[in-house]
Amino acid sequence: MSSAGEGLSRPLPEQVRLNVVDLASQVLGTLPAASIPPPLRGIAKFDPRKRAKLAGAPIAAQLENDKKFRELVAESVTAGWPELVASLAEGNVPPAADPVLVAAAAYLTRPPGWAEMIETARADLEQSLAAAEGSEREEVVTRLREQLAAQKSAAKEETDRLRGQVKAARAENSDLRRRLHDARERAKAAVRRAEEMERAAEDARTAASAAGSAGESELRRLRERLTDVEKQLEASRRAAREGRSIEDSRIRVLLDALQDASAGLRRELALPTTISRPADSVAAVTGERPGVRVPARALADDDPQLLDQLLALPQVHLIIDGYNVTKTGYGTLTLADQRNRLMTGLGGLVAQTRVEVTAVFDGAELNAPVQVVAPRGVRVLFSAPGEIADDLIRQLVRAEPPGRAIAVVSSDREVAESVRRMGARPVPSGLLLRRLGRA
Repeated sequence: MSSAGEGLSRPLPEQVRLNVVDLASQVLGTLPAASIPPPLRGIAKFDPRKRAKLAGAPIAAQLENDKKFRELVAESVTAGWPELVASLAEGNVPPAADPVLVAAAAYLTRPPGWAEMIETARADLEQSLAAAEGSEREEVVTRLREQLAAQKSAAKEETDRLRGQVKAARAENSDLRRRLHDARERAKAAVRRAEEMERAAEDARTAASAAGSAGESELRRLRERLTDVEKQLEASRRAAREGRSIEDSRIRVLLDALQDASAGLRRELALPTTISRPADSVAAVTGERPGVRVPARALADDDPQLLDQLLALPQVHLIIDGYNVTKTGYGTLTLADQRNRLMTGLGGLVAQTRVEVTAVFDGAELNAPVQVVAPRGVRVLFSAPGEIADDLIRQLVRAEPPGRAIAVVSSDREVAESVRRMGARPVPSGLLLRRLGRA
């Protein structure tokens, strides 16, 4: 909205423009049909809540070019804020007045020096915005520092707990090794005793052979003794074998326990197998910040190569204004068919490029979110009650870390300009539709 010919050197500040359009949309709904400017007669039938949002540009243009319509809106302002309008007509700006209301009233009523009043209000708004942004950044830094301190404390507690578990495991391992060593020593002693018994038996057999004439009774006695010795030897060997088997089983149980403890420790630490994406959890981060320098700045917004170059960037995040794209490409279909057709195209795009894709739809269009079968690799989000898809797109852009390439597909001029200021690269919906058609 520009009025360079009547004194304004720059367009109205955004807050003032929105306020003026909102006032005009309210007045438009109260005018008789004969008083409604022809370009706005169709818009006057809109729902009052959507009139300013969907028809802001035509209403602003009519205010700029139609003096009579502007004067009708100015009468409403005069009736609503008579003291403010009277003060402006005298060339005085109330010190405590809202700069937005002052600029809106000056633009509509056009008192002497109205252009200077708007520029003064613009300076006040810019100063207030800068102060608010500084305070907001300080709050964010303080909150992040508190979160970091809490995470460090939790990490220290977890480390101490794990160290205690490792210390206990080491102590148990040492005890089991000591027991294993004792068992092995006992087995060796049993083997030595068995060997001694074998030697004794051999000696007995030698003595019996040498004393063959001692009689059959002595021979039977010696054989019985030999049998007893052999039984004892077998029992000793069996005991030695069983001792080794039991200790081997204990060692195996210990190793299995250590392995299970290691697996449980990994589960306790919840070590992720994949990284999470910033857009999976939109944090309450506000305020503008330096954005990423996305390549292909030199290309025009309607250049066919723009989207292909953006999709070739590493780790690019493609955020799509869902209904803006579908209503541009196939607006005659039902909303459900529009979403399904877009999801089909995006599934092929993700399969080809492997980029991260988030499709955002206006939940207010249906009064509640709906179930959408999203293809693999495509994230689908609906705006919450009382929120529009444009605001959700801006939250997604703010949530990304500085330095990441972000492309926002939308032909909404307001959305494109806002995300461009935040460092993202706006892409017209037509380019995506052409790319999906090519696939």
